[in-house]
Amino acid sequence: MIKKDVIIIGGGAAGFFAAINIAEQNPTLKVAILERGKEGLQKVKVSGGGRCNVTHAEFIPQELVLNYPRGEKELLGPFHQFMTGDTIEWFEKRGVELKIEEDGRMFPVSNSSQTIIDCFLDEAKKHHVEVLYNQSVKNIFVSPRTQSRGLNFEISTNQDEFSSEKLVIATGSNPKIWKLLEGLGHAISQPVPSLFTFNIKDERIKDIPGVVALNVEVKVLGTDLWSEGPLLITHVGMSAPAILKLSAFGAIELAERHYKFEIEINFIKQSFEDCMEQLKELKQQLAKKTVFKSTQFDLPKRLWHKLVLASSLDQDSRWADLNKQQLEDFAKQLTQAIFKVDGKSTFKEEFVTAGGLDLKEINFKTFESKLHKNLYFAGEVINVDAITGGFNFQNAWTGAFIVAKSISG
Repeated sequence: MIKKDVIIIGGGAAGFFAAINIAEQNPTLKVAILERGKEGLQKVKVSGGGRCNVTHAEFIPQELVLNYPRGEKELLGPFHQFMTGDTIEWFEKRGVELKIEEDGRMFPVSNSSQTIIDCFLDEAKKHHVEVLYNQSVKNIFVSPRTQSRGLNFEISTNQDEFSSEKLVIATGSNPKIWKLLEGLGHAISQPVPSLFTFNIKDERIKDIPGVVALNVEVKVLGTDLWSEGPLLITHVGMSAPAILKLSAFGAIELAERHYKFEIEINFIKQSFEDCMEQLKELKQQLAKKTVFKSTQFDLPKRLWHKLVLASSLDQDSRWADLNKQQLEDFAKQLTQAIFKVDGKSTFKEEFVTAGGLDLKEINFKTFESKLHKNLYFAGEVINVDAITGGFNFQNAWTGAFIVAKSISG
């Protein structure tokens, strides 16, 4: 039996961050990370297209929590303890400078996730954190000891047997670990995918992948779900923030619909009535020109062409010749275009899961289990997830730091 003071299951972002901070704050503790893979920090590696989207430039806790479909209420207190500014300072103190991009996402100045990985590996070594790879956890036992010592944990892996005074679970979305936690009496919210793109087959978006409409409004018909922002047309359907936000906030509802539903898109973010007025003015101003060749509303030219042809107009239709019905058809395509969604695709490698450990069973002042003393959680193992943009990592840093403070104090 290998004995440690603290064992962290999971060698990802939350696991390493917790381990480093525990060991730094209390050097007397023997800290070990158990990672099932042959190397850790895999999600850090692929995040942000290999650049690692460390966090997001949002510095007000009340605003930051709005990016979490699950966890908004619970994270408010923790974000007052450790949030974006603290993350930036933590990395800068260790020689990693971050930069803010136009959309608020923050990356290392090096533009390489390896910078973050190297920082973690160096810090772990510096503070004598033992990182053990190829350790797949098979069982977790909780055995009562003397009252003064709290609870003792025994962990068996495919290779070894461990025991520790304190245990941190930072395994991300891991069904096997959730199963083990159920065995310890914890409730798990059924996991479903979040952050995915919509599969859509439709003539209006066929053959124009890569086209971006910069500011649209999207609603899921038959629900209260809606979002706004940029929309990207892809080879298989639609993506970008307007769609990804919907997939995150609607993760459970869209799963229940088996990813078959209809969306309504307002490409110009104007009411149908305002659009009609503007089209009537254009009919006067551009009378002799063809509708097809006179792109309006800051829409991409290729998308404008598709919407014109979907409105029962042809390439030679002139503005002056449009009747009321044609104007109405066109206004509908611009402001109330309905598309059928049939399935989803994973968003890059940045797969995120909605679901996990029930939030009611965690003390968010310490991220400790309410059922078992000295059992802690950090990152996506709990039922918290966010939209894309660095928010999932910020949840990992915050939870891991508070865990470290609780354990090392």
